[in-house]
Amino acid sequence: MITYYEPITYIVEPEDEGMLLKTILQRRLGVSRKLMSKLKLTEQGIQLNGERVYISVKVSSGDLVELRMEKETSTDILPQNIPFNILYEDEHLLVVNKQAGIIVHPTHGHYTGTLANGVVYYWAQKGEQVRFRPVHRLDQETSGVLCIAKNPYIHQHISEQMIAGTVDKYYTAVVFGHPVPSEGVVDEPIDRDPSEPHRRIVTADGYAARTIYQVETVYEWASKVRIKLESGRTHQIRVHMKHLGCPLIGDSFYGQAAPNWTDTSKERLALAHTWIGRQALHASELTIVHPITGHRIRFTAPLPDDLQRLDHKLKTTMNGNNEEI
Repeated sequence: MITYYEPITYIVEPEDEGMLLKTILQRRLGVSRKLMSKLKLTEQGIQLNGERVYISVKVSSGDLVELRMEKETSTDILPQNIPFNILYEDEHLLVVNKQAGIIVHPTHGHYTGTLANGVVYYWAQKGEQVRFRPVHRLDQETSGVLCIAKNPYIHQHISEQMIAGTVDKYYTAVVFGHPVPSEGVVDEPIDRDPSEPHRRIVTADGYAARTIYQVETVYEWASKVRIKLESGRTHQIRVHMKHLGCPLIGDSFYGQAAPNWTDTSKERLALAHTWIGRQALHASELTIVHPITGHRIRFTAPLPDDLQRLDHKLKTTMNGNNEEI
């Protein structure tokens, strides 16, 4: 027996009188071609006034349009009792505050112990039949706000917002040194390093990448920076901050000192890396338009304990009270 999620509905407005149902689905509900093709093959996928119809029919004012998607599960993800912090949940969305150190989705060599394993377990305990669909990703060592769609329609709409640049994504980073100027835009293309494919570099032949930053706190030899992403390239913040000469503290991949740095700067950077066991990067804020309600929703995640301790350590150093320097 096929089971469905709650229908997504639309009441035909007077100005829609005489439109094709296909046009309503595309213009009013924003259904993608891919999803529409799938819904057309689903028994109760597309209904008009409670009846299955062709999308070539014309609609009348007051008609009820309903979309039903088949319930799905992530059969390839092993449920595991892994606690995680929920910021928001409804029947369409799950927004979590991801811990640093946990991978979002199983990958080759990491089939268990991921956020996905924990979320799938959580939904199973609640009796919900949902497939794990993260709308975006965070690096393993990055903490903070992560949005997960609970059906294909929601995933499509939030993904389109991401592509259109209407989603506001803010991060907090602690970097070595002081960016100059203290606020600005890094508009530099990024691509793979030809000599090391897992690494990204700024290169003229790369993909467009734009990062807006503003220094929030100035320490003696480090800075806490608020960052807004206007594109979503892999490792973008880490690469752009390194390009500014201010690598993230704790970043084992991009956090090396430049050859022309003084010995004192190199020693300070090495010491700072020991104060936090991961890159000092936190997804602090995410604002989206809810695909069903149309309301703009802002989600925030407080600075985690390890970054608060790093902040305290750097402030103590700035005040001359840290014996390690």
